[in-house]
Amino acid sequence: MKEPINYLVIPGMEHYAHVTYTWVIMLGFVALAFALRGGYKMAPEGLQNFMEVFIHELAKFSDSVMGHEGRKYFPLIGTLAMFIFCANMIGVLPGTVAPTSNLNTTLAMALIVFLLYQFVGFQKHGLAYLKQFLGPVWWLIPLMIPVEVISHVARPVSLSMRLFGNVRGDELVILVLGFLIPLVVPMPMILLTIFFGLIQTVVFVILTMVYISGALEEAH
Repeated sequence: MKEPINYLVIPGMEHYAHVTYTWVIMLGFVALAFALRGGYKMAPEGLQNFMEVFIHELAKFSDSVMGHEGRKYFPLIGTLAMFIFCANMIGVLPGTVAPTSNLNTTLAMALIVFLLYQFVGFQKHGLAYLKQFLGPVWWLIPLMIPVEVISHVARPVSLSMRLFGNVRGDELVILVLGFLIPLVVPMPMILLTIFFGLIQTVVFVILTMVYISGALEEAH
C-alpha cells in the first residue's frame, strides 16, 4: 500500500517512509540523551524529573512482572516502550508516517523479543528448556511438540500484527475522515489514536515481559 504524503523525504527512500521516521525517532533519542546529560542535576526538575519518574515507574512495573532477575533486561523493555510510543504518536502529526504502521518495523521488534526470550531460556536452563515442548507425560509428546512449536511461532506473529493493524487502521481512518470532513470530525479520532497508541505500547511491553519471565522460570 502506498504511504501517505509526508514532509520529510530522504532521497532514494521515498517509498520507505517508515525507515525515515524510525531514524527521526532514534536521532531524537540521541539528542534527548545529550540534553539530559548536559543538564543533569542532583535535584531533578523539568525534563530530567519526567524521565526519572518514567524510568523508575517502568522499572517497578517490570520488577512486578519479571522479578528482580529480569532487571538485566530492563534496557530492552525501556527502549521498546519509548520507541513504540513515539513511533505510534509521530503518525498523529500531519504529513508524517508512524513507523509502527509498517509491518516490517513491528515484525522486526517482535522477532527480537522472540529470539531474546528463547536465548534467555536456553542460557538459564540449558537443554532442560526443551522440556516445556514435551508436555507433562511422555505419551503426550507427539501431540505437545507441534502444539508448543505453533504456540511459540505464533507469538511474534501476533505481537507484530496486533501493533501494525491497530496503528495502520487508525492512520487510515484519520486520513479518510480528514479528506471527507476536515478539522472537526478527525479530532476525536486523533484523541482516540493517542489513547490506543498508549494501550498498544503497554500491551507489547507487557507481553515481552511475560515471555521473558516465562523463559526465566524453572523448566517443567
